[in-house]
Amino acid sequence: MSPTRSTLAQALGLALMLSVAPSALAQSTTGTLFGQAQAGTVIHIQSATGAGRDIPVEADGRYRSPALPVGQYTVTVTRDGVDVGSRQQVLVKVGVATEVSFSSTATDLAAVKVSAATVPAIDSSSVDSRTVITAEQLARLPLARNAEDIARLAPGVVANSGGFRSDTGKELVSFGGSSPTENAYYINGFNTTDPLNTAGGLTLPYGAIDQQEVYTGGYSAQFGRSDGGVINAIGKHGTNAWHYGAQVLWQPDWGRATAKNSHYANGVPDSPLAGDLYLYNGASRTDDYTMSLYAGGPIVKDHLFFFAAGELQRNWGGSTNTLDSGGNYVRTTTKMPRGYAKVNWNITDNHMLELTGVRDKYQTSSNVYGYDYDTFQRKDLLYRNGDTEHGGDMWVARYTGYLTDALTLTATYGEMDTKMYQAQPPDYDPGVARVDNWTYQNPAYNGGSPIFNNQVQSDITEPDRGNQSSNLRLDLTWVLGDHTLSAGIDNIRSEAIDQGGRAPGPGYVWVYQRADDPSLPLDASHGIGAVANFPNGAQGYYVQRNTWSGITSVSSSQKAQYLEDKWRVGDTLLLSLGLRNDQFTNYNSDGVPYIRQTKPQWAPRLGAAWDVHGDSSFKVYANAGRYYLGLPLNPGLLVAAGFYNTTQLYTYSGIAADGSPTGLTTISEEYSALNQFGQAPDPKTATARNLEPEYQDEYILGLEKTLGSDWVWGVKGTFRNLRNAIDDFCSMWQVVEAANAAGHDVVNYNSCYLINPGRSNTFTMVDSDGRYFDFTMSNDALGFRQQLIRKYYSLEAVLEHPVADNWYGKASYVFSRSYGNTEGQVRSDASQGGTSTSYDWDNWTIMEHTNGPQNNDHTHQLKLYGYYTFSPEWLVSANFAAISGTPRHCLSYYGTEQLDPLGYGSVYHFCNGEPSPPGKQGRMPWMTQLDLGVTWTPAFAAHRLAFTASLFNAFDQQAALQRYAFAQNSPSSDASPNNPLFQTVTIRQAPRALRLSVSYDF
Repeated sequence: MSPTRSTLAQALGLALMLSVAPSALAQSTTGTLFGQAQAGTVIHIQSATGAGRDIPVEADGRYRSPALPVGQYTVTVTRDGVDVGSRQQVLVKVGVATEVSFSSTATDLAAVKVSAATVPAIDSSSVDSRTVITAEQLARLPLARNAEDIARLAPGVVANSGGFRSDTGKELVSFGGSSPTENAYYINGFNTTDPLNTAGGLTLPYGAIDQQEVYTGGYSAQFGRSDGGVINAIGKHGTNAWHYGAQVLWQPDWGRATAKNSHYANGVPDSPLAGDLYLYNGASRTDDYTMSLYAGGPIVKDHLFFFAAGELQRNWGGSTNTLDSGGNYVRTTTKMPRGYAKVNWNITDNHMLELTGVRDKYQTSSNVYGYDYDTFQRKDLLYRNGDTEHGGDMWVARYTGYLTDALTLTATYGEMDTKMYQAQPPDYDPGVARVDNWTYQNPAYNGGSPIFNNQVQSDITEPDRGNQSSNLRLDLTWVLGDHTLSAGIDNIRSEAIDQGGRAPGPGYVWVYQRADDPSLPLDASHGIGAVANFPNGAQGYYVQRNTWSGITSVSSSQKAQYLEDKWRVGDTLLLSLGLRNDQFTNYNSDGVPYIRQTKPQWAPRLGAAWDVHGDSSFKVYANAGRYYLGLPLNPGLLVAAGFYNTTQLYTYSGIAADGSPTGLTTISEEYSALNQFGQAPDPKTATARNLEPEYQDEYILGLEKTLGSDWVWGVKGTFRNLRNAIDDFCSMWQVVEAANAAGHDVVNYNSCYLINPGRSNTFTMVDSDGRYFDFTMSNDALGFRQQLIRKYYSLEAVLEHPVADNWYGKASYVFSRSYGNTEGQVRSDASQGGTSTSYDWDNWTIMEHTNGPQNNDHTHQLKLYGYYTFSPEWLVSANFAAISGTPRHCLSYYGTEQLDPLGYGSVYHFCNGEPSPPGKQGRMPWMTQLDLGVTWTPAFAAHRLAFTASLFNAFDQQAALQRYAFAQNSPSSDASPNNPLFQTVTIRQAPRALRLSVSYDF
């Protein structure tokens, strides 16, 4: 069936289903109003765009609105067409049901007419866990101007420990102990998550954010494809009032503290550039400017509106590289153009159309200079790097139709196009081979100073490399008495285009190495003996020639259907009963499926909220749900594409002027640790048969209660259990040996299959006669001693003072544990990306002694933020966080024998020949940070002009957040760490920085 016919069939099926079981509108871009008033009156809800709705108050004195676009509303109660009471500036928040009640006993309802009315601070109708940050709060709080920093305000959300960033330069976050690639990103209902690695997504310009919703758990059946959390941004829109303004921000270099240097923590390399210095930060300089404009208003009053915002952030900076990569001074110019435009058309009060466009790009250009570490002075220009461009554009159209007072339809469709462009340097020389790891050159051949060249290109990629995706959603709502029923479909089609690359220069890279004990085999798993057995190898010096090439395109289709019933049981109890069905299919470059997960994958979402006193002052809630996560496109580059990736080892007797080795003696023939010799894998032999998707179960129990008239407090317990995952298994020789011993005859096979770790897996292989056969291996037979384990539990306490008496404040504390034998899709301790293709589960030896606290485990998290307006002209704000450290790690060769079964090097959970599970080496230090802000809005400019100063990391803590975990360069007779980088600080808290801004809002 074609995609178009398949979508049409789903839509028709949805319509037929709703004729029997109607549904409620998905709330990804909307909120609702409800409350009480005298029976027989009418509630009139008027938006800032002029659209209005009349809602009769039922006989029991209750009313409830359909889904409403976020924004401010005026709510008026009328009797016989006469206004008798109103509340103005009522804010509808995304995904939140806001209570607006009028006395049902007062004889004169006009007595309740108020402006900027206060409403109950507890959403008694929600069963999920979310934090909604409004544009007003964003303008007041001292925050970095990105979605991830906003998300970190929510309890349980922290910066990832591996230093991972999105393609547009944003630091990724971890929700509830999950890996940073398990989150979903949305803009105005469109899924903008990176389809290749699920590492972040396109986000809005800061000034275009109307509200940002941060789901930390318990989300409804409308959301899926996330085991971590959801970042859902709602952009601003035009109204009947004209608004426009501008802002300039500056982070000057003179307002930034100097970052601490990093030093080799375990000796020095054989040919160091500057003694034990690993990274020198004393020469770092950076100036950052951001200019933003916005405008919005009516094109046709009450009917057609627009809002547009543009933001250009430019950074001019310079810093030195790490000493093991040259220590050169790199002068970089970074441009981050972001744009947002939205058109709203109120066709009638009952039919609305929205069109949104977003741009989010990250562009760099840089020049490289030499650096003198004796005088600490920059030297002459060496070369220019190739320009880069990441990120891209998206658009989304959305129709909302209030078909009746009880029936609402929304249809959403959008497309996203992102690039991963890297130009070749202007002086690129295709005849020069890149030289790496030159600090391990034999000093006898380089005079004690390393020799290298200016071939800095790490990979040659295609100019059209990037990703494309499209997203179709249909949602239908039916309010039927006490039931708010909903159903919908959510389909995403994604493609990774021209991914991969080849080695620069002549197609290979030289990598210098030294064996600590030259008498030990270099790689016994591939039959490679001791380097001492070869000429010029007595001291352990040798060199690798690494060759790789491969360009491919892969794609995927992810479909989902959901049903949900929010059932009001009596006056105080709400039940949320949801069911989601996800299907995932991944295709190779020929469009042939290599993963087909299309059988029903039911994800129940069950919740309850009890409004204990019936007045939204005390809520007890619970939630249980299952969440499926589709496989991103990245694993297809390993198991479904024909890449060439080989290594050959040599000793050498000299080093040429360009750093390449001379006088080569072959140690090994060309080999591939992953058996990648350019052959295109058979899609039937790329994954385990009946591969199941990753999914997680989650349970939440909590309460929220008002404390007097000005405070709200709450506690919540959460338990998450990762029940299944997908990862690559790269020891297929074990399976082949077992299959041949059982009477089969397998000669050629893929070295890596995607499997469900910790379970029995069935492998489809081909015998010598070309016949397919299935062979099942249990978890024990594969050598694994544990099933997949990742469990997370937390206890959260929150205290909030909603805006009143000129101030707002919120405090949260989370005690949590994330433990097991797998972090998830990436390895933060090794800063190893490549979603679902990490070291984990490649072989049983690499999974020994892995059980313990995982890489995003922070036992304690304390957060406080807020602001205070102490006069009409002055506002002060603060944001404080104290986060306990993650586990430290020591990774080495396997066992006391110092083996390397996988040929991966020092990646096993051993240290000094002893088991080294996570947590055994202690913890990284606490990260504490206080950010401060002050804003002056002078009366002479009618408070439209604002001057703001923000100070980040006021006490300049610069805590070490990650240390190099790999203890050994090569096997050692005493198993002690011999890698000078071991325990060197590789990630550190950013130093103190000052940001100044001026804005004018007309």
